[in-house]
Amino acid sequence: MKKNDALFVIDDLHVSIDDKEIVKGVNLTVGRGEKHAIMGPNGSGKSTLTNAIMGHPSYAITAGRVFLNGEDITDLPTDEKARRGLFLAFQYPVAVPGVTVSNFLRSAVKARFGEERATSFRKDLKAKFKELEIDEIFATRYLNEGFSGGEKKRLEILQMAMLEPSVALLDETDSGLDIDALKVVSAGVNRYSGQDVGLLLVTHYQRILNYIKPDFVHVFMDGKIARSGGFELAHELDAKGYGDEIAAGAKAAAAN
Repeated sequence: MKKNDALFVIDDLHVSIDDKEIVKGVNLTVGRGEKHAIMGPNGSGKSTLTNAIMGHPSYAITAGRVFLNGEDITDLPTDEKARRGLFLAFQYPVAVPGVTVSNFLRSAVKARFGEERATSFRKDLKAKFKELEIDEIFATRYLNEGFSGGEKKRLEILQMAMLEPSVALLDETDSGLDIDALKVVSAGVNRYSGQDVGLLLVTHYQRILNYIKPDFVHVFMDGKIARSGGFELAHELDAKGYGDEIAAGAKAAAAN
């Protein structure tokens, strides 16, 4: 598949933090309707990858490119990436005191789609609250201020639902969720990803993949994709852990 034909392409991406290289040459192509899971141990660079792609200023892309719908978006500001349909659900969503959930989402929807969505905003938001089992009182609360971990994650998926991205990057969306919240959040992801959205889900554990079944699983080790496979690979990692992958990576490094 050519870059111009693919929905989302990560091409030989290298990322550094304070001059230390963390992501060391990642290549990945996500097609429309495809669900990709990136699994790996702590410190392997998974979150660095998603944050750098979205344009977080603490993460420097030193080489490689990122393409969305055939357009090179690597150096675009974060807000422009979002307008073009790239979405990131944070591992640790931040609180924004003084800005209500409703006002935040209204501004985001307007920036993404323009004035045409303003007339249906309230109706759309109310429907999404119901689908994600979120009390409508949250519309008037300040974004993530005083929210539990599960409430923050539901609000991240609410943002995804309202913004209708082309590609959604979900960074450890399962962290801090009890089983009931995990089921609701997973159902929301499945509902709002659909056939046209590319999904890249970062996780430590296989449990969320029981609800959001990936088409492809990638093992992330030492800043690279060390191995790729189907859904069965997630079960293998859950049973064996990352020890074998770490050993294989060390052996390959020694050989080089």
